[in-house]
Amino acid sequence: MADGQKKDEQKKAKPAKGDKGHAPEEKAGPEAPRHAAKERPRLRVQFEKEVAVALMKELDLKNPMAVPRLNKIVVNMGVGEATQNAKIIDPAVNELGQITGQKPVVTKAKKSIAAFKVREGMPIGAMVTLRGDRMYEFLDRLVTIVLPRVRDFRGVSTKSFDGRGNYTIGLHDQLIFPEIDYAKVDKLKGMNVTIVTTARTDDQARSLLKHLGMPFRA
Repeated sequence: MADGQKKDEQKKAKPAKGDKGHAPEEKAGPEAPRHAAKERPRLRVQFEKEVAVALMKELDLKNPMAVPRLNKIVVNMGVGEATQNAKIIDPAVNELGQITGQKPVVTKAKKSIAAFKVREGMPIGAMVTLRGDRMYEFLDRLVTIVLPRVRDFRGVSTKSFDGRGNYTIGLHDQLIFPEIDYAKVDKLKGMNVTIVTTARTDDQARSLLKHLGMPFRA
C-alpha cells in the first residue's frame, strides 16, 4: 500500500478534536428539584376541605370568608423561681422549644411586685407564638397525642372561653409531651395554651375547635 494511501486512512480513523472515542452523550433532562415539596399539615387540609364547609352549613354562613378559623396559638410557660435564680429559665426555654418546634422568647415582668420580690424587667417565663403550618401541627399533636396522655383524662372544659372566641387550656406539667425526655427534667413546669380564633362568639369558636378534634367534656 502506498504511503499516501496509508496517511489518508489514518486521518479518517483519527477521532475529531475533543472526541475521546465515546458515543456522544445525550443531553440530560430537566433536573429534579433539590427539595421535595413540604407536605401540608393534615389538620390544615382537613379544615380547608371538610371543616370549613361543615361550619358554613352549621352556622348558616353565606360568605366563606366569614367562616371562623385559627389565627394563632400562644404557649406560655411561667417560671416563678427564676426571680431567685435566673439560670432556671434556661431549661424552660429549651423544653418549650422542643415542645413547639420554635425558638421561644423570654418573658419579663412588666412591673415590680415587692411582695413576690419581683423587679421590673426580671425574666419570669418563656413564650412561643405559633402561626401557619406549625400552628396546625401543634394543635393536631395536642388533641390526638398529648391530651389523651393526661391521667384520668375525661375531656377539656367548655367554660374556658374568654367571651371573644378564644380558648385557653392549662396543662400541669411538660411530661405529657412525647418530645420531653423524662430523665432530663429537673422540675415540673405548667403552661397555658391559648388558641386565638377569628370567631365572633364563643359558640362559633367551640364549633370550630370541636370540628378540629378538641375533646370537650360531655
